[in-house]
Amino acid sequence: MQSLGAASLLAGGAAAQSQMDEVVPQSMDEKEDIESDLPKIAVFAGPRATILNTSAMTTSNKAREKYGLDLLTDDDDNPIGSGPLRPQRLATSATVYIEAFSAHPLEEQKSELYADPDGYIDPETGEFSDSEVSDGVPAYEVTLKPEDGLYMLPYMARKATGEPWDSDSLDPTNPTAEESRVPFFPDGSRLVEQIDRFGIVGGTNNSLSSQANFDYYRPAPPGGYEDGLPEEERTDEGDGDIPPETWGEDFFTYAPVSEDPTREILADATNEVQAAMDSTDYEGGFWLESSASVEETIYWINLLIDTKKPICGNGSQQSHGDLGNRGDRNVLNSVEYINSGIWKDDEGRDKVGAVLIQEEQAFTARDVEKVDDRPGGYETIGGHGGIVADISEERLTFVPERKHTWTSEVNVTSLPRHVTGVQKTSSGKFTEVKVEITDSYNKLQPSIPDVTITKGGAYSSESLPNDGEPDPVLMEDIERKLESEPLAGFIMEGSTPYGGLREETETALEKAALRGMPVVTTSRGRPGGFMGVNEGNLFIEGENFGTTKARLLLMAAMMKLGSLPVPSDPDNPSDAEIDAIQEKIAEYQEIFNTH
Repeated sequence: MQSLGAASLLAGGAAAQSQMDEVVPQSMDEKEDIESDLPKIAVFAGPRATILNTSAMTTSNKAREKYGLDLLTDDDDNPIGSGPLRPQRLATSATVYIEAFSAHPLEEQKSELYADPDGYIDPETGEFSDSEVSDGVPAYEVTLKPEDGLYMLPYMARKATGEPWDSDSLDPTNPTAEESRVPFFPDGSRLVEQIDRFGIVGGTNNSLSSQANFDYYRPAPPGGYEDGLPEEERTDEGDGDIPPETWGEDFFTYAPVSEDPTREILADATNEVQAAMDSTDYEGGFWLESSASVEETIYWINLLIDTKKPICGNGSQQSHGDLGNRGDRNVLNSVEYINSGIWKDDEGRDKVGAVLIQEEQAFTARDVEKVDDRPGGYETIGGHGGIVADISEERLTFVPERKHTWTSEVNVTSLPRHVTGVQKTSSGKFTEVKVEITDSYNKLQPSIPDVTITKGGAYSSESLPNDGEPDPVLMEDIERKLESEPLAGFIMEGSTPYGGLREETETALEKAALRGMPVVTTSRGRPGGFMGVNEGNLFIEGENFGTTKARLLLMAAMMKLGSLPVPSDPDNPSDAEIDAIQEKIAEYQEIFNTH
């Protein structure tokens, strides 16, 4: 992966400011004063972010008519007007005539309340006259300029073959990166610009840039510059060009080609978020990601980022601009939450931790889970609260007791330089390995542990009765980790409510624990209560965690505590060696009890 670092910061003030000018014309000095008075927020672009995605840009009927292509039609083969409009920029100024009273079907009913139109369109000649014309259409005359910003216009582009675009790939049945457009924005600047331009709140626009200034970061962006981006085309004072970026290495989409970021990318992203939040420039930040995975990353941020400022996560179940999209409002609500200050304690520090803001609710990062792809599709798990704020009323409903961000014991500034891991040599000997976790500047190194989730269920035994042998699939995974992953562990989802396991599963996971790998047991589905601690086994009890959040906390905890101690003979441990393992497990358990 090419390091983007500080060079990935894109400032979007110019575009946003041009929109502010339309609402309240001011001198440059006055505008600079307003900008300086507004708080600044860091906007982080995360992977596979539907909130930064646009549905396929389909060639409009205007273009299809012009070039003699098949028209877009409804089910009865009737042309569907001009086709979908897209936010685009004018290449030059154009004077247009807007039919008076066409913004609302009842405007004309109150025409006596309106000033006279600018003139009339002659129905025979189509010409505009500033004096009334018989049967003329009343109209407003306006000059649209490129500097105005985006306008909703017919999409005129076609494929290089001359065919119309109907998807994001030249061949939608076999999409490849080489023959596909990237539908995701490369950062949050275009999203903010379009929300400001087209989002109407209380009868006006500019709802975001009237409340805050924004800087844009790309720690793991969903869209990228495959041809690079020269410095002269950038809007910030960055330290150089953005080099050509590769799909799946530098940016991460889910369509038309699916690419997931790695743990190494997560380490880089953690460092970039931490560096931004260390800056005194920002009042807070928000992270934009796929609606399916943002709950995971925002909890990781909650655990790893040492900051006293609020960080919000946002997702959207529909692409930006699609009917029913809630992502735009979620971004607005994040700005409102940060500006409200309801997150502050008596000393101005964030007392809540990272939150996920969806549908005007602020969920604690630890407790939120996506349950459906619909508005209201996020709920809390664990059975003990989880919604900390009602955004519409700007008030907290409770303050979570769990450690987070600046109080977290596993944030990047609390992690050690090194921990001890375990690997198995080719001769079968278990050996301790020193694993670098952070450098001298507290930057996270690419050593995030390999933690996998496994689930148990009824009717899963290969044979009956059980012969006491460990699960062979789990044993294979244990061996893989011992060969290549010095820091590794398991999350086991067992039965409700106590995380009960089948004998062959429990036997295999005990062998994992005796080989240095911490194992966390959780209960099935969406747990409603605490599991309690069984001090007689070799497992960490997963409290009321769901499996995905337990996995993230175990990954973070292993970077704090390292592997479990390995007996000289893992298959025949002594009592003293078991005691040493359980002492280490108790340290892990304390982290799970408090985070």
